[in-house]
Amino acid sequence: MLRNLVCSLFLAEAAEGLPRRVTTTVPKAKAARRLAEHAITLGKRATLHARRQALALLANKRVVKLLFEELAPLYNDRKGGYTRIVRLAKSRVGDGADLCYLELVSEGAAAGRKPAEPVAPKVAEKPAGSPGAAAPKAAQPDAGS
Repeated sequence: MLRNLVCSLFLAEAAEGLPRRVTTTVPKAKAARRLAEHAITLGKRATLHARRQALALLANKRVVKLLFEELAPLYNDRKGGYTRIVRLAKSRVGDGADLCYLELVSEGAAAGRKPAEPVAPKVAEKPAGSPGAAAPKAAQPDAGS
């Protein structure tokens, strides 16, 4: 079951600007994440032995070819953390199980995005000698003491 979930994740078509993802339950995603991360690590090695280990893990020649030729090279500079679990606000209709996305972290989408704008612009302080600068307030005695 987990093997098929990982194969579905690798074969999922990524929409424009979105990563490859599958919808599943949270416990299944946590278990499948381990296999997906290990498979990508095998793909990064790019040896015949690693290819045979990936074939034993995934049991699908087409997915192994996709993994070694297209997916693994995207993560060559990344040490780990190739997948992400994003919890959804909805539950499965039949049994109420919590749903989530299991998705591949996409380096290209994050690199193409510009950083978020700050909420409030920073106000520059005026120099002390300028005409519009406020003079420091002198300590006024407290009338009640």
